[in-house]
Amino acid sequence: MSDNQQAITEDQRHQAKLIWDYHQMQHQVRPVDVAIGLGSHDLGVAARSAELYRAGLFPTLVFTGGNSPTTAKVFPRGEAVHFREHAIDLGVPADAILLEPNAGNTGQNITLSREVLADAGVTPTTVLLVSKPYMERRSFATARKLWPDVEILCASEPLEFDDYVKSIGDEKLVLDMLVGDLQRVIEYPKLGFAIEQEVPEDVHAAYESLIRNGFTSRLIAS
Repeated sequence: MSDNQQAITEDQRHQAKLIWDYHQMQHQVRPVDVAIGLGSHDLGVAARSAELYRAGLFPTLVFTGGNSPTTAKVFPRGEAVHFREHAIDLGVPADAILLEPNAGNTGQNITLSREVLADAGVTPTTVLLVSKPYMERRSFATARKLWPDVEILCASEPLEFDDYVKSIGDEKLVLDMLVGDLQRVIEYPKLGFAIEQEVPEDVHAAYESLIRNGFTSRLIAS
């Protein structure tokens, strides 16, 4: 059994679920000026963005993301390019989509998407960020820091934790990703990358326990 296939205990699964729930902002989605679909390692963000567009929640959709080591093989022409094509296949008009094909991290997703919108003459006051479920809180904190004069809402695929694990097919990797994103929520404010957010005691305890148990492949060096 390889490291990424190690057996996950029920206690570890419970700890992961606490962190999973914390990562989601639980925002009530409503009409906004613009949505930004954040690049990632599968097409779920594109599908959710297309669904919300078809529901009439925004007139303009930006897809942002270049390539990363985890997505280059899946999306060889870049995350945003593939997301755009998938959204068009799902019924979003091509002229409703703006493309930002260069971002390599969440800060660049926000900053470069703002530039693309400005170039298109769009100055939003409300922005919906569409991300993976475990990325909602970090993307919210990043956008609030970098774009403080707009109202930020978050959305993601309406997946339960167990369903997301099944969609990825690697439970250890999912726990690593949850831990890694929580570390960024905690540490990035100190580096000026994001606003600070309170982490409940039980969530922080779960995070520390999972680190002790080796769920560390997505941690950044301290």
